[in-house]
Amino acid sequence: MTILQQEQTRTVRTMCPMNCHPTFCGMEVTVSGDQLVEIRGDKENPDSRGFLCVRGQAAGEIIGNPRRILYPMMRSTRGSDNWDVVSWDQALDRIAEGFRASGREAVGLWGGHGMLANDYGPFAHTELLLRFGNMYGCQWWDGSMICWGLGGFGLGLTGLLEANTKEDMGSHSDLIILWGANIASQPNTGRHISAARRRGARLVAIDVRVSESCRQADELILVKPGTDAALALAMMHVIIGDDLHDRDFINKHTTGFAELSEHVRDFTPAWAEAITGVDAVRIVELAHGYANTERAMIVLGGSSLYKDQNGWQAARAVSCLPALTGKSGKPGCGLGPRHAASSHGFGTSHIINFEARPPGDYVPNQMPAILEAIEQGRLRAFVLLGSNMLSSYADAARLEAGLDRMDLIVSHDLFMNDMMRRHADVVLPATSWLEDTGVKSTHTHLYLMDQALPPPGEARSMTALLKDLAERMEISDFYPWESEHGHIDAVLDHPSTGHATVESLRANGGIGELNISHVAYPDHRYTTPSGKVEFYSERAAQHGLSAMPEYQPRPGSNYPLELRNGRMLTHFHAFYDHGRALPSIDKLEDGPSLWISPADASERGLTDGMPVRLHNERGECAALARVTDDVPPGTVWMHDGWPGANSLTSGARCVPDSAVDLFPFSTGQAAYDARVEVTAS
Repeated sequence: MTILQQEQTRTVRTMCPMNCHPTFCGMEVTVSGDQLVEIRGDKENPDSRGFLCVRGQAAGEIIGNPRRILYPMMRSTRGSDNWDVVSWDQALDRIAEGFRASGREAVGLWGGHGMLANDYGPFAHTELLLRFGNMYGCQWWDGSMICWGLGGFGLGLTGLLEANTKEDMGSHSDLIILWGANIASQPNTGRHISAARRRGARLVAIDVRVSESCRQADELILVKPGTDAALALAMMHVIIGDDLHDRDFINKHTTGFAELSEHVRDFTPAWAEAITGVDAVRIVELAHGYANTERAMIVLGGSSLYKDQNGWQAARAVSCLPALTGKSGKPGCGLGPRHAASSHGFGTSHIINFEARPPGDYVPNQMPAILEAIEQGRLRAFVLLGSNMLSSYADAARLEAGLDRMDLIVSHDLFMNDMMRRHADVVLPATSWLEDTGVKSTHTHLYLMDQALPPPGEARSMTALLKDLAERMEISDFYPWESEHGHIDAVLDHPSTGHATVESLRANGGIGELNISHVAYPDHRYTTPSGKVEFYSERAAQHGLSAMPEYQPRPGSNYPLELRNGRMLTHFHAFYDHGRALPSIDKLEDGPSLWISPADASERGLTDGMPVRLHNERGECAALARVTDDVPPGTVWMHDGWPGANSLTSGARCVPDSAVDLFPFSTGQAAYDARVEVTAS
């Protein structure tokens, strides 16, 4: 490094661009001029304390990557490689023409995890996108429906959407139940679990496979996929029947206990054993252990637990347990850190300008409804931001057929992906997390992600793109702020952030402590119509759903194996073209890997490492067999996002359209149920 380069070298504090909420990792990046020199964990970050997993370390390979999209491109024939590099004006004119030809109500905006790389938590950039959608009057939807929203629906009906923090868990919990939660999805929670265990806390893991977290547990309980609600109902049967419930808490802070008590009368451990595969004696022991431990916390999975059609019932049933035993609103209790959960007191201001939204024929916040609108021709143009829709959307083969009939598909992203290769007409180069300014938040802190590098080529941020589109579509007063980060300041203007701004965060070294409670619902004011925890939900009944948590039997199928998916420490969704664009991630996996039990493999003549074909009535997917005892017979597992995996999934409605907007997030997830057969390919 020359003396001049040394003088230009600086260190910038930022955050990892992955979205492993609630435990983002801090980064320090060293840059020299317009070059990235080094990435390392930020030891002063109060959440991660210097930790940076393999995904975060690989993020440096985004910068200077030869596969980056650097210029706007268009083509006339979908599926071909005949892309023409064009100017931004040409691309924007093409988009504006497509919008006008389609009509505003036939235009849809779809944002993915990629656009949240420097936005998760406050969601200032997301709010700006929705502001555009409202002021233009086009279709937009809440992305939570594709991730955690269905689980949030069950929790919201009970009234337990807030979460205790990982710091509270580490300091106070004496029993931690990881229920469908894999710490690979929120690795910084692991440090606090270790702290609790050093104090003598016990760790129990409940899952459909032996995950990374399960290997660390004192006790592992494997359940059959889709049967978690039955396990929770049997626990409630034991707790009430053995007089382990907290009468005082129930009388003060809940409604519907009499109905619940009668409801679970027949849900015995023996009944649940036949459904879940968990021995009845173990169910009794789990219920007693939880009820009799004063400071017991349940850490629920963020997404994968709720992927089947009745997944919300699992969240509904499990969330009754803290209130039944008086373990809500107390340190070390309740529900622990969870993807997309909020701490008590957290909030932001809003700039979406919903009042500007003109009357229109709007498609509900419901995945199946969106797909139906595509098939019916109600949606003619799509703008996708940081999303590979084919990898994340259920019943993807049906989606793909619908996309073929659309007039205009635009994608704004870092790298090409399957969606863009097959269906995009216009591709726009996006900025990475180091090339734009944003803010992220964990359950406890706010973090500035300041621009450290100039955008390469002609890459533009989503903010710049939306400003350009607003100008072409003649949307006045779309961006009324003088500063280029004015929309961020407007969203952060809230008591929970201390009315932070980008400049105040800069002055504070990029870190701000949130004004929150580490304990959820310390005031026992719950997010329900009654203000109490609701064992019986009149809201659910009004929408034709069961008023109390229940177990719905798994649907019959001619295909014998239940396919489940989730996360691994080396993987997060389909980011960066399934990780193939980042060499250090690419080399960790040869491709899709299917976990299958030795019994199921032997029955089919399959051996470890053999190429296999997963298939059902909807589609098929190729993978390599991983023969392992880490999944029980009858269950197969692979991490989510691989090409073809979602061609196998159901796509059915989970809740009615009328219920998808009961909460400030969408609960309109499609069912990701998939029964499959596996054969040698």
